[in-house]
Amino acid sequence: MAVRAAARYLALGVLLAATQPLLAGEALYIRNTGPVAGLFGLPALRGDTRAAAGHWQLALHGSLASHYVSEERGDELLNFDGETGRLALEWRFGLAPDWEIQLELPWLRHSGGHLDGPIEQWHQLWNNTDGGRSRVADDQLSYGYRSDPFSATDDFLLQDERSGFGDPSLALSHRFYHGERSALSLSLGYKFGVADAQQFLGSGADDAWLALRGSAAVTDSFDLYGQFGLLHAGRGDLLPEVQERDLWFAGLGMDWWFVRHWALLLQLDAHAAPADSAIKGLGEDALLGSAGLRWRADARWEVELAIAEDLATETAPDVTLLASFRYRPAARP
Repeated sequence: MAVRAAARYLALGVLLAATQPLLAGEALYIRNTGPVAGLFGLPALRGDTRAAAGHWQLALHGSLASHYVSEERGDELLNFDGETGRLALEWRFGLAPDWEIQLELPWLRHSGGHLDGPIEQWHQLWNNTDGGRSRVADDQLSYGYRSDPFSATDDFLLQDERSGFGDPSLALSHRFYHGERSALSLSLGYKFGVADAQQFLGSGADDAWLALRGSAAVTDSFDLYGQFGLLHAGRGDLLPEVQERDLWFAGLGMDWWFVRHWALLLQLDAHAAPADSAIKGLGEDALLGSAGLRWRADARWEVELAIAEDLATETAPDVTLLASFRYRPAARP
């Protein structure tokens, strides 16, 4: 319920951002890369740095996420222990004034990783609970779910490293309002379920989504941006019996240019639970908080470094490290 209340505030933030009296910057590229939620076509929050008509923009987004969930409730048993690396190439092209198309091609890698030790030390430093992470072997891979305790087989199980291309996505955006310092746009997106779901590279189904996005330059050094949308998911291969088909998503972010080329970024992202389950890691709404720094070399080049955590525990990776590189050969409109 707390996450849904937060989502209502995030949705309100979209409208508030667009009613502020230069255009806003770009949001952090944050996605929930949990083993199940990460396979849905939920889009990342973005600002209004759209490509001018006839011009293109390019970005490369990388993330490294550490998971640990071990929960048994009723007849269900869930175990997420591992690490997910994700690279996404994002290409944007301005079709016409205020119209833009965006293509995203992701690559994923699931492994035991190397972050368990540093995360355990961090928890010990601040005397925080680690959810049982320290009681199991470090840097192992085990994604498993069983809905029937008497069954001899798991609903899904992954214990060997896997990597490959994920599900690509295509989106069309239209900016229908453009004020002196603010903008509103509608985006329609489609994820193509072509990657292997059994290898946790895709969901095994197509998804479609619609989002309302707003952005504003509140001052010359402070930007706001937000989104609220709905996603309709195809019936995937991993959890077809309990998978949710209709999910809301929302996000609200800010950047503050505290010196000439450097900005501080803060962001909240949330979405509905991916499954109808009593287990928190599958059946509760997700809420992520992130913070980062952006360095803008000039009008064409930007680099970002950020960290994200699961504010609603177990609904997203414990920790996600993020980096983005953006290139805009033409000035944005």
